[in-house]
Amino acid sequence: MTRSTRYIGLLFAALALIWGLSFVAIKTGLESVPPVLLAAVRHDIAAVVLLGYALWRGRALRPQTRDDWSLIFIGGTVLIGAHFALLFLGQQYVPSSFGAILLSLTPVVTPAFASTLIPSYRARPHELIGTVCGFIGVVIIANPTPGAVGGRLLGVALLISSAVAFAVGAVLTERYTSSLPLVSLQAWMTLLGAGILHAVSAGLPSEQLGTVTVGLEQIAAIAYLGIVASAIGFLLYFRLISTVGAAETSLVSYVVPAVTAISGWLLLGETLGPVTIAGFAVIVVGFAWVKADVLRSLRRRRTDSPSYRPYGPRDDCVVVSGNAYTTRE
Repeated sequence: MTRSTRYIGLLFAALALIWGLSFVAIKTGLESVPPVLLAAVRHDIAAVVLLGYALWRGRALRPQTRDDWSLIFIGGTVLIGAHFALLFLGQQYVPSSFGAILLSLTPVVTPAFASTLIPSYRARPHELIGTVCGFIGVVIIANPTPGAVGGRLLGVALLISSAVAFAVGAVLTERYTSSLPLVSLQAWMTLLGAGILHAVSAGLPSEQLGTVTVGLEQIAAIAYLGIVASAIGFLLYFRLISTVGAAETSLVSYVVPAVTAISGWLLLGETLGPVTIAGFAVIVVGFAWVKADVLRSLRRRRTDSPSYRPYGPRDDCVVVSGNAYTTRE
């Protein structure tokens, strides 16, 4: 194993661990903090850290183009605001692993929305097969029997909506190209998203500040979510993208649920039944169908030292879901 291979492996493992533990931190925070407020505070902290990092590294921060503003708006409202509000609301009702598993549905359903929202795009048969497999996996996990009605089904529905919101947001950004470094763009998206989440929280009767009682565990969970899972997690994510490309980096989504399941069992006493495992397996099969071309390409490109440069319009760019960004962190 070469040094570059070990480096990439460590980045991948660290990101999977950080994001896997984030779902356990969400469950811990939800014990005493309302869900949307918890999501808002998480992104308050993350925005401060990301903006501070961008300033420290001397990265360009000022949006210059209409595309910059469009990406910030879509990212803040859909990728952060809608996605995380639905995620935290849904996570109240189900074990931590459900959130990680159901969010792995995002790349599976993206082609269906791309076909609708991008006139020039047509989903291919294998992508549609993968999307159907993904939804079959969700039905298995939801287990909609008479004994399963109530909170769990509501939680599953909210988490599916969260995955759909992220997929729609990714498709909506497809037509734009940012002039900003990734970290600066993410910082502005996070700041706008935090403001939107606070506005939503303030409008919900169930989210009253008077009901919040925060202990040391909740403070630690909030700090972890804001600093480690969001800020450091995104920086690792950007590093992986600039090293191996977006396609390989996206595979981390299918390691995160395993980390969450193990940490949820160790730290929260949660269990993961065979039905849920079977449903996740079907979602993974759906992902393999949707990304069949990408996976074949990755196998062809695999070498002893996989630290190749990602594709992009310029040497200092990377393309993420079709969007070109400068790769300066």
